[in-house]
Amino acid sequence: MPVRLSRILAIASLTAVGFSVAPSHAESQVTMANPAVITEWNTIAARTIFTENATPIPASGLYFGFVSIAVYDAVVTIKGGYEPYTKQPRPHPRASSEAAAATAAYRVLSHYFPASGEKLSTDYAASLAGIPPGAGLEQGKRVGEIAAATLIRLRQNDGRDANVSLDVAPNPGVWRPTPDAFAPMAVPWLGFVTPLALRSPTQIRLPGPDALHTKAYARDLAEVKAYGAKEGSSRTAQQTETALFWNANVVLQYQVALRDQVTRRGLGILHSARAFVLLNTATADALVSCWRAKYDYAYWRPITAIRTTDASWTPLVQTPPYPDYTSGHACISGAASNTFGHLFGSRSLDLEVSSSVTSTVKHFRTARELDVETMNARIWLGIHFRKAMIDGNKLGHQVSDWTIRHHFRPAR
Repeated sequence: MPVRLSRILAIASLTAVGFSVAPSHAESQVTMANPAVITEWNTIAARTIFTENATPIPASGLYFGFVSIAVYDAVVTIKGGYEPYTKQPRPHPRASSEAAAATAAYRVLSHYFPASGEKLSTDYAASLAGIPPGAGLEQGKRVGEIAAATLIRLRQNDGRDANVSLDVAPNPGVWRPTPDAFAPMAVPWLGFVTPLALRSPTQIRLPGPDALHTKAYARDLAEVKAYGAKEGSSRTAQQTETALFWNANVVLQYQVALRDQVTRRGLGILHSARAFVLLNTATADALVSCWRAKYDYAYWRPITAIRTTDASWTPLVQTPPYPDYTSGHACISGAASNTFGHLFGSRSLDLEVSSSVTSTVKHFRTARELDVETMNARIWLGIHFRKAMIDGNKLGHQVSDWTIRHHFRPAR
């Protein structure tokens, strides 16, 4: 095949799945940057955020968003082709995008997780070791430093760790701490954090949970009581396995899935960085919006509702310490499936997701398959009403759509 024709076909394939072709500046780089730096630092971020610092899943989404934005800005500043998240200085023409990406990730993680500083320093040195010394390395580091510093400055006083608590009277339909821990609402400040892409946590309107006197509520209550019970459930063995599969750390599940996607599809450093920033910005804002809904509606969990008439009923797994509406898992999954669909085609995902709970891997051909299974799973676990799943999933899709339309767009 002639070189020119093969190039045209390659460009067409990228455009078909949501990518835009970078301009001549990106194409003129003398050496091809190794895209593995993006997945390597995403892996390091996961270890830092979860393993070493035990960040709760809702809050962890923010920090994946922070890292991904800084890395994306560092890479796109050098490569061009897409709009940066924040305006960056013009880079040196020989700046290494690999060094920029590694530096941006390193600086952001070191700032927010200083306890992991020693390991991060080792990771950083190893990451730069394969880059030839000289102007490219030093100028790339400079780009990464600026991208990280800009992000950190932008997120100062953004509402993280604010003194917020959920204090509501325990009336019918109103959330109250659930067995066995009877803990207060976890991370209540998250719903008041400044979003990364949205204008506000309440920008996307929700219909709210069903009133207790409605047929819809009665239907959802009967469903979760029958299919979500630990003992005597109507679940099949396959439904139980599916429920437990999705009781893993869903934020981490989608990080691993995207690492696999960009690697198998052979994406370059620019498109890999953009894939992660779209996923992690959308899921972060979906969580912020979700947590605000949890706080504002303060709707009770199935275990609280069911035990008003059946004191012995117990869900398959322990209920997390925050209100039902909307489901955080559904918000994350809706944002993820919509983002994956944009990047790879909603009917051609070829997505592999693994679970640390069941030690199995699931394959999803379409975004719809992912949406349906994740919504069912939380009901089969006995911890959510279906309304919380449907509205949460829609919220995630809308947040992702907004992010795609307003941020990280092809450069004009």
